Amino acid sequence: MYEHLNWANQRILEKLQGFENENKEVIRLFSHILLAEKVWITRLQELDSTQLPIWSEIELKVCAELILQNEESITAFLSNLTNKNLDKLITYSNSKGIVFNSSIRNILTHVALHGQYHRGQINSRLRADSMEPVNIDFITFVR
Repeated sequence: MYEHLNWANQRILEKLQGFENENKEVIRLFSHILLAEKVWITRLQELDSTQLPIWSEIELKVCAELILQNEESITAFLSNLTNKNLDKLITYSNSKGIVFNSSIRNILTHVALHGQYHRGQINSRLRADSMEPVNIDFITFVR
């Protein structure tokens, strides 16, 4: 799922880099995907994420850097993960200071699904702007 996530992020980035006129909402959604991944990776590392932005528009150059950073961080995290650790609870606070506990398994599932949801929104907006959406289907990835 995370190989697909990284592939899909890269495909969306390449599409957005080809824009002549930037669509602010699309850039905002893409920024959110990457910033949220960073927040969740930070939480999985059991570090404080409360000061990290989650809804900020960032430049595509920064998005490209964040894709690489997130990929490196999640790959390192997953390479040290065992099946026994999947149900370990992670305690974290959201940006409002509310404390939650979630299993690593559920966090990983959430991050993968969250990004795909917002990439779907991006594709919907591209189509509404008469642009060809990006094929980010999982089956396309595995082919």
